Amino acid sequence: MPEFYATFVRPYTHTAMKLKIFTVPNTITCLNLVSGCLSINSAFSGDFLWAFLWIVLAAVFDFLDGFAARLLKSPSEIGKELDSLADAVSFGAAPAFILYNLLTLSGGERWENYLVFIVAAFSALRLAKFNLDTRQTTEFIGLPTPANALLIASTAETLAMNGSAWRDAALSGPWYVIAGAIVLSLLLTSEIPMFSFKFKHFGFRENALRYIFLLYAAALLFAWDLKAVPVVILSYILVSVVRAMVRKRKE
Repeated sequence: MPEFYATFVRPYTHTAMKLKIFTVPNTITCLNLVSGCLSINSAFSGDFLWAFLWIVLAAVFDFLDGFAARLLKSPSEIGKELDSLADAVSFGAAPAFILYNLLTLSGGERWENYLVFIVAAFSALRLAKFNLDTRQTTEFIGLPTPANALLIASTAETLAMNGSAWRDAALSGPWYVIAGAIVLSLLLTSEIPMFSFKFKHFGFRENALRYIFLLYAAALLFAWDLKAVPVVILSYILVSVVRAMVRKRKE
């Protein structure tokens, strides 16, 4: 028995201790991943409201794990890897499955429905690019995966739950949804700079765009509840694109 422990158990125990697997930030990251899995489960059950809410919770955990790592001064390489893996599930696979199940429940099983999994592939590419791109310290290059996932999940929830001529037209064939998935996938890996909500300080002059947009988003959410989420994220994309065009002209 001692020989078995020394040969098979002890080396892995020491490795785990060196890597510090069981930390508070890593635990929060795992909660992000679990939330993504639960979102996928809700999508297969046809509950698009909860599929959306689980992604919202995953986004909250995605923010908190980095915050906890900085607060506790416990950033780690395994934490960075784990964060990307969790995000690939919650903000890549989950929104793709939401789109797939939305199309399947509304129009039946079709081979075209599988095309929406381009979202999962391009989200993984976006996350890999983010890990290596040193330009993304103060702003994002391309659409962030959490924003993309929230846009897809909230739009799917709106289409599934609210009867309208627009919804019926959007779900009458898969190609409208597939076209949207392709456009969003290209935005994920684009070179468009998009402003972030990382505050180095709280002065208004340097953060005017952030403050104005947050007030705008809060007003829409207060007035329209969850229906405002797609509008807020589409506005974020539009403002970022216009900002990039203005900046390019000045240069």
